[in-house]
Amino acid sequence: MAFSRPTLTDLRQQALQDIQNGGISGVNALLRFSVLYVLAMVLAGLAHLHYGYLDWISKQAVPWTATGTYLEAWGALKGITRKPATAASGQVSFTVSGTETVPAGVSIQITGGLEAVSTAESVTSNGTTVVPCAVQASGAAGNVAAGSSASLGSPVAGIQTVGTVTQAFTGGADVEADSDLRPRILNAFEEGGENGSSKDYIKWATEVSGVTRAWVNPNGFGAGTVVVYFMMDNTRSSEDGFPQGGNGAAAAETRYAAASGDQLIVANALYTKQPVTALVIVCAPNPQPVDFTISDLGDDNTAANQLLIKGALQDMFVRLSGPGGTLFQSDWMEAIGALGLDQFSVSEPASSIVASNVGSMPVLGTISYAS
Repeated sequence: MAFSRPTLTDLRQQALQDIQNGGISGVNALLRFSVLYVLAMVLAGLAHLHYGYLDWISKQAVPWTATGTYLEAWGALKGITRKPATAASGQVSFTVSGTETVPAGVSIQITGGLEAVSTAESVTSNGTTVVPCAVQASGAAGNVAAGSSASLGSPVAGIQTVGTVTQAFTGGADVEADSDLRPRILNAFEEGGENGSSKDYIKWATEVSGVTRAWVNPNGFGAGTVVVYFMMDNTRSSEDGFPQGGNGAAAAETRYAAASGDQLIVANALYTKQPVTALVIVCAPNPQPVDFTISDLGDDNTAANQLLIKGALQDMFVRLSGPGGTLFQSDWMEAIGALGLDQFSVSEPASSIVASNVGSMPVLGTISYAS
């Protein structure tokens, strides 16, 4: 039976009763500002703090309720560490009048107030110089789409001050939250040692900053290959969670073309942990939009309810969809039904949603509302 923690009011009342029933001669009632009354309030407050501290200690004593550094300590027992914040990097192009270049270490301002620094001397060709850059501050806010505006922090002779992001800034991720770290730790306690199983590849992939979901297709590209698909729902929210880059293997893998962008980051991370004979190929799933037609909402056909329906369907796809997977009618009926609408019907899709191929992943398309 769970322990019922007394409230501060309960403790105050108990302290007053203890004083009144404690045998002190002549004490039948306590005035509000009497010494004994004040002492009772102080003792009750101290007891309440002690109960709170003990309650906090009990939460840190097990990994499923631990927080902060205590959760990290539980993860350390299984070799699980919190994903650190990472800085995004990309390329910016400027127009030049001759063969001038931008040296390394030059400050570049990106749209949105981001400050980047050139990481190497730019390469100039055909009136344009391309500058490799890295955002100074770590975090997902540093991910910037191609086409954004950029400007030199200090003028460089022969180079226009205003330029354009020609290669999207990618790789930026926030520090992993407790809510994301905890499931990885609990999964590690559930499982045994690492041996290159499908669960191990999923674990290794989701340890990479920004990766939220991963799937494995053994022998997906032939015998001896391991195909790993992944999503970055938070870092790549503007791209519906889909990684940005080219599919492929790690930079050190000589048996297959190297990946690029987000895929290369994951592939390089897996290369240090995978079995030596495995050829690991990292891919982004191919989105397969699925349109919905919802009718018979009656009085519930409001803008607010339509927004709730969209959110419920998006959550369903995040929870249940995967590359090469199948979603059933009961899945979306349950998701929408949980909203408590008086009535509704779904005419499209008329049957289960089946991925068109092993690399395709069903995602939410357009929602139409019929009368």
